[in-house]
Amino acid sequence: MASVLITGAAARLGRAIAEELHRDHQVVIHYRHSAEAAHQLADTLNALRPNSATALHSDLRTKADCEQLAAAATECFGGLSLLVNNASAFYPTPVGSADEQQWDELMGSNLKAPFFLSQALAPALTKAGGCIVNLADIHAEKPMPEHTIYSAAKAGLVMMTKSLARELAPAVRVNGVAPGAILWPEHESEGYNKEQILARIPMQRSGDPSDIARTVRFLAADAPYITGQVIAVDGGRSLNI
Repeated sequence: MASVLITGAAARLGRAIAEELHRDHQVVIHYRHSAEAAHQLADTLNALRPNSATALHSDLRTKADCEQLAAAATECFGGLSLLVNNASAFYPTPVGSADEQQWDELMGSNLKAPFFLSQALAPALTKAGGCIVNLADIHAEKPMPEHTIYSAAKAGLVMMTKSLARELAPAVRVNGVAPGAILWPEHESEGYNKEQILARIPMQRSGDPSDIARTVRFLAADAPYITGQVIAVDGGRSLNI
């Protein structure tokens, strides 16, 4: 059975992706702080199918962190055929108050870690004829007010997706999913007013985590001739930003 590593998989979109892919994958659930939620999810999935899920911790701050997680994830089920780079920090950084720690965290989680994880897992994915799916953002192309660093990091992730698709072809496909209004941030910030956003979405509603999870599944399992692409799953919001 194919195996997948999903970063930031203990909650929110990562959890939905883990539950969807668990239908026909062995799942490695990465977490940073959410140990209890990650292990509970693994227990839930293992109750459905024994020895099909496990949880691994990593900060993913350094190249060494990424390499250690890649090695551990590969050992869990004797190989790996899919990497989903989902873990992401997200918060505003208004120009004039942003600091270097915020730069390092936002660039680290959204760009640095996906690159070094992809690099570390490239041999295993090549051997498996596997693929990488990166969770980007529609704001990689249309910046969100007061989120300059986050938007820039996601723009970098989009270019990384395209670059890796060229470099790792033909053995490994690399694609991305750009969510729109799916899950709302815990704290409302400038540029993220829920009512204003919903009013500008052509579909006139927010999406569901399952919309993202099913798109990840499509790119992983049902799109053998698609690589280097980023699919916006946003109800048309990127048409009207």
